[in-house]
Amino acid sequence: MPVALHGTGVSPGIALGPARLLQRGRLDIPHYVLPPHLVDEEVERFITALEAARAQLRAVRNQIPGGTAADITAFIDTHLLMLEDATLATVPIELILREGCNAEWALHLQQEALTKVFDQMDDAYLRTRRDDVEHAILRVQQILLNQDQREAAIAAEAQGGRIIVTDDLSPDELMLLHQHDVAAIVTEHGGPMSHVAILARSLGIPAVVGAHNAWQYIREGEPVVVDGRQGVLLAGLDAAGTTFYRARQQQERRARSELRRLKDTPAITRDGVPITLFANIELPEDIQAARRVGAAGIGLYRTEFLYMNRSAPPDEEEQYRAYSKVVKAMKGMPVTIRTLDLGADKTADGVGSERSAANPALGLRAVRLCLREPELFRPQLRAILRASQHGPVRLLIPMLSTVQEIRQVRELIDETREDLRRCRQPYAGDIAVGGMIEVPAAAVCAEDFARRLDFLSIGTNDLIQYTLAADRLDEALGHLYQPLHPAVLRLIHTTLRAGQDAGIPVTMCGEMAGDPQLTRLLLGLGLTEFSVPPPALLEVKRIITGSELEPLRRAARKILRQDDMEQSMRLLAELNAAD
Repeated sequence: MPVALHGTGVSPGIALGPARLLQRGRLDIPHYVLPPHLVDEEVERFITALEAARAQLRAVRNQIPGGTAADITAFIDTHLLMLEDATLATVPIELILREGCNAEWALHLQQEALTKVFDQMDDAYLRTRRDDVEHAILRVQQILLNQDQREAAIAAEAQGGRIIVTDDLSPDELMLLHQHDVAAIVTEHGGPMSHVAILARSLGIPAVVGAHNAWQYIREGEPVVVDGRQGVLLAGLDAAGTTFYRARQQQERRARSELRRLKDTPAITRDGVPITLFANIELPEDIQAARRVGAAGIGLYRTEFLYMNRSAPPDEEEQYRAYSKVVKAMKGMPVTIRTLDLGADKTADGVGSERSAANPALGLRAVRLCLREPELFRPQLRAILRASQHGPVRLLIPMLSTVQEIRQVRELIDETREDLRRCRQPYAGDIAVGGMIEVPAAAVCAEDFARRLDFLSIGTNDLIQYTLAADRLDEALGHLYQPLHPAVLRLIHTTLRAGQDAGIPVTMCGEMAGDPQLTRLLLGLGLTEFSVPPPALLEVKRIITGSELEPLRRAARKILRQDDMEQSMRLLAELNAAD
């Protein structure tokens, strides 16, 4: 009997092959107190394990073929940096010395502390970085417990054409599997923004994550099918079902080949309206991915990564180097740098001197934190302004909710310009300042915001979350987190209209912009600047180049008038059926 197991499709593609079950298993962390004369020896054991973990990662990195994109090898470097950071390299030693406990337990205590910090973060993307910390810690724990044979098993076995079904994967394990021509991966844990998901997309490996209990229903060597677009793992198919998916696989390959040809095609609708397609990035290394798909610039450069996994914020010079690297690499194309978007929950990492109250998502975060602590904000403004001398830079302020905040930020920017002028530090004088519309109050007052800013950027992830009072990562509230909710669509329309009336551009940089199912609707609502993850850009461009705006405007107006979300979904399906 056929079995269909559903998860989240994070990397498109169809794969058929035998299943390879690869379970990590649960580590039992022992806890014991050492006699004082053995404490120093335990510290040495921890240091040795830490160095062995670094050596393993360096070995994986050295096996990556030359010419591999920098954004792919950067995932291994991220774990190496974590193992060199004080939070993992020094704090456990302090715990061993203070508590007199064994190394495994000290690392376990530090993991619990870090997990708590990540869980409190209100930024969904940053929250998923907890996986990387856990993977880095797990590697050291396995060495301490002599249970680090999984990578050796992956490397020793022939994985070619197999579909890996596992509880979890780390980026370095996925790199190893890629080198052994794995056909697809299915994990029981993880999300679409995890590094493994991002890496799978970069490598073109079909992948499904969050397929709970998949391991229990699949047998070793059993023929299975993975549909990375629909997020499904199928087993027990008959000959007709297998033939159907083989045909789908060929179609997918042809479609991907066609998409690659669009890289240098202008994003212009059939009736001649040019649309701007920017890319979202997190690291300077992500530039390669943006350039590979022909992005017109960077519509959202998240700067939070610079602040993570360290005991103190980066200074002005370090930030200047990172921002300049991106601006120079884009060679004259615009780069939108978003100022710090972290919350008070980052106190443990040296950012934010005050803790928020019960709900950090509604507390002292993003521009609120920066205005409260200008000593944190000024070095970033100086670094961004200095980077602007190397190419066109747009400065983007997150989580604005009042015009007073715009006024305060502009005053700080003016003061920073004056400081740079006095110090004879070069900068561009015409940097554009924009604001993110991600709070309902900002969308309702978009007309007031548009008069005071050079551009607007709609952050749909938070806008939906705040409008509907539903945490998008809370599975129990998944039915409430709906981009097609009438309130969400009307707020987006209000913002777009405010930008048009003020004569300033409006970009959308949230997940809605990168969802091909919503491209026609957004075009119909009046969106002309999309900023999307690089893997989604060419698919969005394909839809744009095949669209004519006037019919989309009529359909969008009809959807805007709906008060029933199911009716909106039906109308959207009709709109997309015209493809």
